[in-house]
Amino acid sequence: MSGPGISVVICVYTEDRWEDILAAVSSVRAQSRPALETLLVVDHNPALLERLAGEYKEAGDVRVLANAGPRGLSAGRNTGIAASIGEVIAFLDDDAVAERDWLRRFAEGYADPRVMAVGGRTMPIWASGRRPVWFPEEFDWVVGCTYKGLPPGRVPVRNVLGGNASFRRTAFDAAGGFATGIGRDGDKRPLGCEETELCIRLTRARPDAVLLIDDRAVIHHRVPGARERFRYFRTRTYAEGLSKALVARSVGADKGLESERRYTTRVLPAGVARGLRDALLARPGGAGRAGAIVAGVLTAAGGYAVGSVRARRGGARFRVGEIEDGKGATKGGRAV
Repeated sequence: MSGPGISVVICVYTEDRWEDILAAVSSVRAQSRPALETLLVVDHNPALLERLAGEYKEAGDVRVLANAGPRGLSAGRNTGIAASIGEVIAFLDDDAVAERDWLRRFAEGYADPRVMAVGGRTMPIWASGRRPVWFPEEFDWVVGCTYKGLPPGRVPVRNVLGGNASFRRTAFDAAGGFATGIGRDGDKRPLGCEETELCIRLTRARPDAVLLIDDRAVIHHRVPGARERFRYFRTRTYAEGLSKALVARSVGADKGLESERRYTTRVLPAGVARGLRDALLARPGGAGRAGAIVAGVLTAAGGYAVGSVRARRGGARFRVGEIEDGKGATKGGRAV
């Protein structure tokens, strides 16, 4: 098997997703290009840790371990990175399943030694069986999926999206790990952008680094019923604004909002225009989609304004994660 060896990290936190977790692991085990290992990192849930350890006690290709850092997704990922053995570390959400060639597509991207990260395409599985008619594809990032406006094919990007992504191990040597205090923490306010901050930090540490998205590396991500509602949409877009303010504070607004400027000035106006056109043609959901885009922009802007004020007052801080190497030394760890 040519190409880099790949470890897969799946961060988990609740027994409510038990069947989803088993399905995620099964999808990794069914890959056309086998993973070296699958690491299940349990986020401060002893009962789930014990149950998963029992489930996979006979499995030589699955390891179950506890999050060694503070509660939250970023620290869980850092725990997985430190424990993994692969030259490349891939991340899969605990409520997603990967298509059979997912890891093969990732491996192909690393044929170029300059490539430090490869992401993929994440497709929603709606609990209701179909997309809500008012929900704009331009905002699929709200439910952790690939959104309309990203370029097709295998293309360079500013950042990959964390639930379907991979990194060379040397990327973490250069930049440190995921920042704690910025990403998700169980069922609390759905903050994000930790992968954006890491990718910008990486390209600053390694200006020659190339980051790719390959839309053939596909996973399917469950969207529970509660996330199909406008209330969640509004909460998530507001939280995104808060997160972007933290990222901008860390890396500067020029880089922190570089992709977002194109998105808000080109992609979203086109989406509003399509929605209004569909409304005029009496197609279902057109006006709702146009309205949701406008509402999403306004709530994200409000979150960004609040987050910027908090950051200036020193009320919002995060820390770049430490990654322990095989000799016990650590990378990263600075406060921001």
